[in-house]
Parts: sequence; structure tokens; C-alpha cells
Amino acid sequence: MDEEVDREEVVVPVIEEEIDASTRSVKTGSVRVDKHVEKRIRKVEAPLIHDNVEIRRVPVNQVVTVAPKSRRMGNTLVIPVVEEELVVTKRLVLKEEIHLITHRTKERSIQEVELNRESAEVRRLDAEGRIIDSTQRQAPVRRRIVGSR
Repeated sequence: MDEEVDREEVVVPVIEEEIDASTRSVKTGSVRVDKHVEKRIRKVEAPLIHDNVEIRRVPVNQVVTVAPKSRRMGNTLVIPVVEEELVVTKRLVLKEEIHLITHRTKERSIQEVELNRESAEVRRLDAEGRIIDSTQRQAPVRRRIVGSR
């Protein structure tokens, strides 16, 4: 029996620790942006151009061998009008020319135009949705309106 007492076994436990690392989303705050549109009426002055055409019939009564082509003389467009006449032989007679004379006038026109301006208000919110701070920034967006009536 003495031999059994001398042989005591000692059990040493081996322990290993493991880590489980993971992530999860936590809301810490947010941002809210409000956009506002301000409408304004402005008077705009712009030139309007009108073309008026005066028509003159100019008698020519000249015999030609070939029909003349239309031509421009300054601000006048000349359109030849020919007629065939039966004499003993056929010939072209330039009966008249139509002169179209352009007169240009300019007048000032004042019209009311609606313009829009946008502004944005940015609000920072905490995790519970309460406003932390608020800033209003004027960032005008201008649209140019061009037209005539």
C-alpha cells in the first residue's frame, strides 16, 4: 500500500479563453434639412423688336430674255413678276417688281416675372430626436427667365 500513496496523480486543468468580437449600430444623432421657397415678383425691362413690311408694286414693263432672280437691295427684297405676251413671237416682259421694305422698330417692355429663392435650414438631432443646434443658410439658387411676349 505504501506504493499507492506515493503515486498520487495531480490533474492540472488547461483552460483556453475565446473572444467573440462583433459590432452593432447605435444611433448617436441625425441631421434634418428643411428647404423653404420664397416667391418674389420683380419687374423686368426687355427690348421687343417688331418687323413691319411695306409692299410697293413698281411697274417696269421691260422686255427680258430670261426671268430675273429675286434680289436684295439694302433692307428691300425685290421679287420680279414676269408675264408671257404673245406678239409674233413669244417673249418675256418684266411687268412689275414687288419691293418688300422692312422697317424695324424697337420699344421697351416692362413685365412682372416671378422669381424663386430657396433657403435651407439644417438641424442636428441627438439620439432621441431632440434638436442639438440649428443653422439657417441662405444659398440662393437663381433661375434666369428669358422670354418675350
